Amino acid sequence: MARRRWTNDWITALLIGAMAGCAEHPRAMAPPSPAPARLYVSNEGSGDISVLDPLDGRLVGSFPVGKRPRGLRLTPDGRLLYAAVSGSAVSPPGSTVAPPPPDRSADGVVELETETGRVLRTLPAGNDPENLALTPDGLRLVVSNEEDGQASVIDLVSGKRVGTLPTGAEPEGVGCRPDGKAVYVTSEDEGTVTVIDPVALKVLATFKAGQRPRSVVFTSDGRFAFVTAEQSRTVTWVDAQKHAVLGTLRIDGPQIKPMGIALTRDNRTLYVSTGRGGSVVAIDVERFQITATYPNVGQRPWGVAVTSDGHRLFTANGPSNDVSIVDLPSGSLLQRVPAGTHPWGLALFEP
Repeated sequence: MARRRWTNDWITALLIGAMAGCAEHPRAMAPPSPAPARLYVSNEGSGDISVLDPLDGRLVGSFPVGKRPRGLRLTPDGRLLYAAVSGSAVSPPGSTVAPPPPDRSADGVVELETETGRVLRTLPAGNDPENLALTPDGLRLVVSNEEDGQASVIDLVSGKRVGTLPTGAEPEGVGCRPDGKAVYVTSEDEGTVTVIDPVALKVLATFKAGQRPRSVVFTSDGRFAFVTAEQSRTVTWVDAQKHAVLGTLRIDGPQIKPMGIALTRDNRTLYVSTGRGGSVVAIDVERFQITATYPNVGQRPWGVAVTSDGHRLFTANGPSNDVSIVDLPSGSLLQRVPAGTHPWGLALFEP
């Protein structure tokens, strides 16, 4: 009988332990907490990424990524960040001084874990990667290779470059249509946009988009795209299904050079940074008309981002090494947050 009592006690203890384990199981199996809201800033001069809290404007950290980081893309869950890095030296337009030889070992796309800032891998992406787009399935990147006049396509499962496609000289802006079936790549020298199928690896179309086109953004339904052009001071409105130009809007003003572009989540308002113009212009998408100008937002604003509620706007200001935060309802400049050297691109994550 003593042996039986011992066995029963052991079974009872085992059952109690199992119940305790079951009580803790939901916590163990709970999904990770969502990533916090963050604004990522690529600093071309200092070779790092600054991380800001977009809600209060605090600089919460920074991490090194390599030489000349410019284009940035986030995964939809905000857990991975892709940054184009380049070993080619900066060579301003019109410069008569020959740049030093490029460091090709520094070219690539860096994949970072945003929670820790840890570099997970550096992906081969051709010579002088400048900007990039991520397909919505998270399987491929399309990267503009500024010096080679082409775009590279990277398979993110294998980590290999699976194709290259001609884009015209000095490709820069890259944007992916929300269905993932078409990627637009701008050619600064030729004033064109090349349309790429990132899966079939073929060029679908090419169309004109002003002089020195810079940036691309698509509406969330994939019906339309908009392209900024620096030298012609224009924004081109495009039928993104037919790849046909629907209209052109000129932005006039002293030293205006349309550069970066951002679209509100409701697809109603475009925001265009004007570079040396020092301002951001708001464009009503439905009427395709300028509705507001926010002057003196920063020194040569380039990268631009807007919150989903349309209340705050951010610009990367290269010469002053900071990021501006603008309150859009009032039009007031809330603050300028120090970043690294020569901030270039922005990537905003909101949970």
